[in-house]
Amino acid sequence: MNLIKISLHLIISVGLASVLCYASEETSNKQKTTVLHSSFFDWSSLKVKITPVGQSRFVADSPAQTLTRLECHVTTLRPGFPSHPPHHHPQEEMILLRNGTLESSINGNKQRFGAGSLLFLASHDVHNVVNVGDTPATYFVINFHTHATAQVRDQAAALWAPHTLLASSVIDWSKLTPKPTKTGTRVSLVNSPTLTYKKLEVHATSINPGTDSTQTHRHPWLQLFIIKEGSVEFTVDGVKHISGPDSIAYVEANALMSLRNAGNTPCSYTVFSVVTE
Repeated sequence: MNLIKISLHLIISVGLASVLCYASEETSNKQKTTVLHSSFFDWSSLKVKITPVGQSRFVADSPAQTLTRLECHVTTLRPGFPSHPPHHHPQEEMILLRNGTLESSINGNKQRFGAGSLLFLASHDVHNVVNVGDTPATYFVINFHTHATAQVRDQAAALWAPHTLLASSVIDWSKLTPKPTKTGTRVSLVNSPTLTYKKLEVHATSINPGTDSTQTHRHPWLQLFIIKEGSVEFTVDGVKHISGPDSIAYVEANALMSLRNAGNTPCSYTVFSVVTE
């Protein structure tokens, strides 16, 4: 009887979480019409919302210079709980695991992964994740919507997408090897075209104390930075900002930028570069 009650509670909780998530997204779509420009989102400023499965932190949901919509949030799952029932959507989605252990389900195929790993989900592949660890699992969710997003076939990408495009997959951090650089280390996670991006490039960088990672430069594509540890000082179009652990920086296409380690210990971050044209 107790097992039945627990299972029923889990089903109701997950269902309610999904309804709340979709309702929130509908509201956000109507309210967020202002174009998002280069912005900084400090972890300490993100409001915590308690959900039936854990916690949620809203980051952004707006159109952007080279995107029809940029949606980002942070989810914390309690042990044993799924993110939501398996579902699918046209936008390609990425999940970067901050801590804990997750098990992904992609079109019924399951795989476990740990902190630092990246989950890439192609259009309409059926998916969800479950916290299979003994502690809460926190992860960043990033959805870059492009003009191509609205044109993808309403069918799991795994069934028809060309093999030259990035398929849904887990990039397991434990299987990656950092390469030394002049300023620290670099780990490549993804470098590929996808169904809705001309190119997606993701890498993780560590910078030694007092070191400039880059000279002042600009890219014709957007970049999204998620800080793992330490303090990173960004200068974007003349505006300086220091971002700490778990903070997020969005740098729009063609912004003039540079960054450096502003602390006394190594800093590290993961950066997503998305080419849309």
